[in-house]
Amino acid sequence: MLIGMPDQGSTCDLEFPHPRRLIWTAGWNMAESLGLPFGAWIVVTDLFGRNPGLLAGLGVVWLLIVIRKLVTGSVSALLWISGLVLTLQTAFVIFTGNVWLYLLQFPLANFAMCVYFARTAPTPKPLVAQLAAEICALKHDSHPGLHRFYQGVTWFWAGLFLVLTVGLGIMMVTEPFKLFMLLSTAVTIALTLVGAGICVVWFIAVMRRWGLRIRFAAA
Repeated sequence: MLIGMPDQGSTCDLEFPHPRRLIWTAGWNMAESLGLPFGAWIVVTDLFGRNPGLLAGLGVVWLLIVIRKLVTGSVSALLWISGLVLTLQTAFVIFTGNVWLYLLQFPLANFAMCVYFARTAPTPKPLVAQLAAEICALKHDSHPGLHRFYQGVTWFWAGLFLVLTVGLGIMMVTEPFKLFMLLSTAVTIALTLVGAGICVVWFIAVMRRWGLRIRFAAA
């Protein structure tokens, strides 16, 4: 929510929910898109083996998607992302016995993310804006500067996932299996952290340019 005039050079308040509500919303989004599927995978894998565990995690994601759609009429972007990635990975793990095909899931998952972000970037609702609305209750159309920021950051993440796709594709055919698994994890974490840091700095610069200030709603 934006309090004040949105003209460049003026001072406006960018309102976030109360910290308790913000933490609860972000925590629930992370739990349903990552925590619950991962928990199901851990429990079922321990009881019945790898493949049933993968299918259990995937089943939880798609069950949550269906429930969300029926109850609220919409599905969170994080949940769609989780469903997309888990579907690709589960299919490759279960239906391929070849190591090379198994490794192909990693660049393909990143390419799918690249396409997903890029597809929404030029639209009125870029994916990063949807994530901001779901987690922080920030409306994508609350300020013209913020909307351009969301579009730019969505393109940025599409490009980052494309870099990961190319990088992992090269490592997949040049490095042995164990080294690839180690490098792919390290590179993915490193680029994600760098990308997040760039977005934070970018967001601060946009706020300063448009005279925006953060305030929290009352409890």
